[in-house]
Amino acid sequence: MRPLPPRPARDDDPAVPVDAAQRLRLELAVEAAGIGSFDWDLVTGELDWDDRLLQLFGYSREEWSQRIEAFTARLHPDDVESTTAALQHAVDTCGAYDAEFRVVLPTGETRWVRGRGRALSDERGTAVRLLGAAYDTTSARAADQHVARVLEAMNEAFFSLDRDWRFSYVNRRAEQVLDRPRGDLVGGDIWELFPHAVGSDFETHYRGAVATGRERVFEAYYPEPLDAWFEVRAWPTPDGLSVYFLDVTERRRAGTRAREAAARLRAIAEISAAMVDQLGRGRDERAALQRVTEAVVPVFADWAIGTLVDEDGRMRDVASWHADPALRDTTARYADLRLASLQDDAPVLRALQSGQALTVDDVPAVVRHTLPPGEVVEVFDRLAPRTALTLPMAAHGRTLGALSMYRGTGRTAADADDVAAAREVAERVALALDNARLHDQQRRLAEELQRSMLTAPPRPDHAEVVVRYHPAVEAAQVGGDWYDSFLQPGGAMVLVIGDVVGHDIAAAAAMGQLRGLVRGIAFREGAGPASVLTDLDVAVRGLEMDTMATAVVARVEQTPQQKAAGTTTLRWSNAGHPPPLLLHGDGTVEELSGARPELMLGVDPGARRTESVVTVERPATVLLYTDGLVEARDQELDDGIAALREALVDLAGLPLAELCDGLMARLRPHGVADDVALVAVRLHPEDRPRPAEAGTTHVPPVPGA
Repeated sequence: MRPLPPRPARDDDPAVPVDAAQRLRLELAVEAAGIGSFDWDLVTGELDWDDRLLQLFGYSREEWSQRIEAFTARLHPDDVESTTAALQHAVDTCGAYDAEFRVVLPTGETRWVRGRGRALSDERGTAVRLLGAAYDTTSARAADQHVARVLEAMNEAFFSLDRDWRFSYVNRRAEQVLDRPRGDLVGGDIWELFPHAVGSDFETHYRGAVATGRERVFEAYYPEPLDAWFEVRAWPTPDGLSVYFLDVTERRRAGTRAREAAARLRAIAEISAAMVDQLGRGRDERAALQRVTEAVVPVFADWAIGTLVDEDGRMRDVASWHADPALRDTTARYADLRLASLQDDAPVLRALQSGQALTVDDVPAVVRHTLPPGEVVEVFDRLAPRTALTLPMAAHGRTLGALSMYRGTGRTAADADDVAAAREVAERVALALDNARLHDQQRRLAEELQRSMLTAPPRPDHAEVVVRYHPAVEAAQVGGDWYDSFLQPGGAMVLVIGDVVGHDIAAAAAMGQLRGLVRGIAFREGAGPASVLTDLDVAVRGLEMDTMATAVVARVEQTPQQKAAGTTTLRWSNAGHPPPLLLHGDGTVEELSGARPELMLGVDPGARRTESVVTVERPATVLLYTDGLVEARDQELDDGIAALREALVDLAGLPLAELCDGLMARLRPHGVADDVALVAVRLHPEDRPRPAEAGTTHVPPVPGA
């Protein structure tokens, strides 16, 4: 742009009055502030500068021509056009002038100057004068350049926005993070350049910072093409908004990986606890595998199916779970239909056959076309699996089942960490199942061995005998509890309950020996309970059995006179065993305790044994039991006996078999930690027919009787 020419003078140009005092005050103020002033007469073209302004531009008073050309002569060539354009705009509009430009001094030094002013007009609105001031901004520019160098050297991204939400500055790192050169950013509208920011946390916090004047710090995700998480610090400035941000995607991913790893560890621990809980209290493989499928969802998969392989090789889908409650019934239905619908090369079958984990990246492509038309396809489509991971559950060379875990389209396929953790889950489940099956086999063998030594009781006239034996569920060991019931040659019925110290093969062997000795000693006509225990103690010492046991021997006897009167005699002797209980016909319970506690068997063969006698009116029930029913780690013996008495009263009206089962259910609802043996005898009234629930009378033949 060429220098502005002076406007020709007209006769009617008015004089512009200047208040001398006001001008003097202004000159003093600008001089104190280091500001130079100018007065440009647009009519004559005369440009009047004060000494401060002449000094800024490197002119002496003698050199100054008072023309606009002298001003433009000192401008940096790159700033001439923009500066003169600003002057022309002020003249044309009778408005303000504001420009910052470089001045090149005769010495070659360059300094920055900021000029500001305003055009004055005559009564016709034509600009006739431009008054203003200028000051040196070199030091401020140097500071800005220093800040810019710092911002450019930063390893963090930074940009600033003006009040119209346009980029006014972008540093080097921001170019890299935003994946755009600053030439494409500076001057551009942020909402147009980054449309996904509209309506997002970015817009909410940016506008909030400007509206409140307060800094905002937040984390937010920007989708493709950036596909990154950012930690953002935005603070308002007089010119707009400054934004510092870090790409924290990797940190977020590391945090996510750490949380996922922790979740996998929690799931593994939960699964281990579930297996102990479900399989430790008895073999309940279905319940255990159901807990497993619930634990792996959603940590490892969106939904899962658990498969068991029976000992005969038959496969069964026995458990399922889905993260979405609305699809759990659908998942269960697919588990019902799946195995019958799969072909021989289905992933779960291949995993079971190979014993190796199997991943499927496109389940519909691999499985769907193999399913027969109908409900199974409809259920499959509702579940919409995308990827799958199937793991066989194998231990000690045996395959016991499989875990099939599925993910939908909204989730990435299982990675190496997922597969490794899921494999550990399958291994733990398989080991627990195998141990439970082995335990169950051992327990069944032990129980069968135990029961083989416990014969069925007799069924004498108007007397009903029910026996129960419950092995401990927490140990696959042969116990030492035993019971017996038989008739002496004279018709009296002998009842025996005993418990050998220990839970092992030696205890079982001792139990068998003691039971045989009791039978041999007590079968003699007239042998009373006390004499039986005395002889048994002697035999234990003499045969060097080296065992100890508790026992109660009782004899139910009746004279013809008692039979006519409806009474029966109960005689017993107790060697350190829990006391028998007597349930009378009126529902009261009597504890059959002796005068004093007596030693258990195997302690002192010379110990004195005594008998206690009670006359019982029929109907009545006698209960003998071992301590596993009334004693536990969290329950004292006396408390257990009190609970048994209370239960006996509550269940008194039940048939004898139901009474025995009810006592077990009431006192040991979660199974027994120790073996339990029961002998219950119900003495029915003899003036009426034998009850049907007592069964037919069966009295073993006694030779010579």
